[in-house]
Amino acid sequence: MIEQVRIENLGVIAAAELDLDPALTVITGETGAGKTMVLTSLELLLGGKADAALVRRGTERAVVEGTFTVPVDGAAAARAEEAGATVEDGELLVARTVPAAGRSRAHLGGRTVPHAVLTEIGEQLVTVHGQSQQLRLRAPSQQRAALDAFGGPKHAALLATYREAWAALVAAREELATWEREAGAREHEIALLRAGLDRVDALDPQPGEDHTLREEAQRLGNVEELRMAAGTAHQALTGDVDAPDALDATSLVDAARRALEQAADSDPALTGWATRLAEAAYLLSDVAGELAAYLDGLDADPARLAVVHERRAALTELTRLHGPDVDAALAWAEQARERLAYLDGPTDTATALRERLQQATAQVTRTGAALTASRRRVGELLGSAVDDELAGLAMAGAHLTARLTPLEEPGPHGVEGVELLLAAHPGAPARPLGHGASGGELSRVMLAIEVALAGTEPDHGQRTFVFDEVDAGVGGKAAVEVGRRLARLARTAQVVVVTHLAQVAAFADRHLVVSKHTPGDDAVVTATDVTEVEGPDRVRELARMLSGQEESDTALQHAAELLSRADVRR
Repeated sequence: MIEQVRIENLGVIAAAELDLDPALTVITGETGAGKTMVLTSLELLLGGKADAALVRRGTERAVVEGTFTVPVDGAAAARAEEAGATVEDGELLVARTVPAAGRSRAHLGGRTVPHAVLTEIGEQLVTVHGQSQQLRLRAPSQQRAALDAFGGPKHAALLATYREAWAALVAAREELATWEREAGAREHEIALLRAGLDRVDALDPQPGEDHTLREEAQRLGNVEELRMAAGTAHQALTGDVDAPDALDATSLVDAARRALEQAADSDPALTGWATRLAEAAYLLSDVAGELAAYLDGLDADPARLAVVHERRAALTELTRLHGPDVDAALAWAEQARERLAYLDGPTDTATALRERLQQATAQVTRTGAALTASRRRVGELLGSAVDDELAGLAMAGAHLTARLTPLEEPGPHGVEGVELLLAAHPGAPARPLGHGASGGELSRVMLAIEVALAGTEPDHGQRTFVFDEVDAGVGGKAAVEVGRRLARLARTAQVVVVTHLAQVAAFADRHLVVSKHTPGDDAVVTATDVTEVEGPDRVRELARMLSGQEESDTALQHAAELLSRADVRR
């Protein structure tokens, strides 16, 4: 919604502020007063083309500023923030500067941006009807979206079902294509897995075998050193057979035990120590026995050592390829067997993927047919609704139809293209919107469509509709019907209308008058003011529009009657 527009040095407008009503704002004024410049200011804010000729004579630049209210979670706010603009509490400031010499500049939320950004955001916020190149529904995709929105909840459910089916079809196609595309890579992976498993199976490693062999290799490679150490320890514990008088640890501990036991009668405290020495003697004797057994089995075995070295080398090569140790290599082998089982079944997988694709295609066909039937029905309803509106807008006999053209291949939005066609007069051929109708007729056609669509489109209530030439070529009752429909549209959206008909202006919630004057006796530059009129001033403006005589009692009475009837007919 547009809250305010400020204009400075644009054409005949030296300075003006327009506060727009959230509902229906009409802009009136004498021919040549500058109503066109008001529309031009809006077009500049929406990213329209800037021309130095727009700058008021004798000034350096023209400036247009607009304050918009946007949903903070909407697409317009998101695009503005993406461009670096600031959106505070849903308020977005837009500005356009047009110098008398040089390039124009665009600002969004305090940030300089390309004017194309204003165009992007403007398309989401404001719709201008009046010239065919500004037609909101000019693209078939926009017409399709409008028709689908008009369809209501049941149609929306069919569309959602179709889109789900389409997404499933796309996913099935991609998965099968990926499977087929990766066939060569899959065969290469199978070969690598089989080669690796052959290596593992040939060696048949056992869990922890590499650690066990390392310990055995260390033992076999140091037999003499181990024999010397174990023999020395055994001799210290049990004595030397070649020196029977030599003292050994076991005998000395046993002698100490006996000495304490013999003196224990004199001091019982010695008994505890004697017991502990007995335990030590038993432990020493046990260790001595184990060392003797170790020495008996400690024989040099060069052949076994060679076998161990060879086995360790083979295991090292295996772990270099498949893990830091044998346990990791065994874990890899288990995973490789599972992966190979999956890859080795390409026939089953490909068959399943093709069946899934067939099912997804059939589902798209079924849901697409249902969507087509619904669109045909909705198109007839939309055409009937628009025709009814056009009948009251001096276009009786005009007919809107929705043409559905089957696509060669289903698409994300259905199995057909949608295009709205208009027969502007009885017997006239149905032609695409924007063709075969005058500017005024096209504005009325779009008014009829917008009224029919009111409240059905998701962003309808967030949009501003600007109409120019909507009352061209009409008068009397038809003009009243134009005003009444503009007021109806303004119940759900902001509407701004430039009009020269009092019958239309009478329906306004806010009435702005553009008037020109020549400041100073010697001034040669015309200036334009934009003011809001209420009460008697508004009645006088309507009287001027009716007869050109704003002080005529008859015109004033007629103007007051128009206002009264407009309030009733809203």
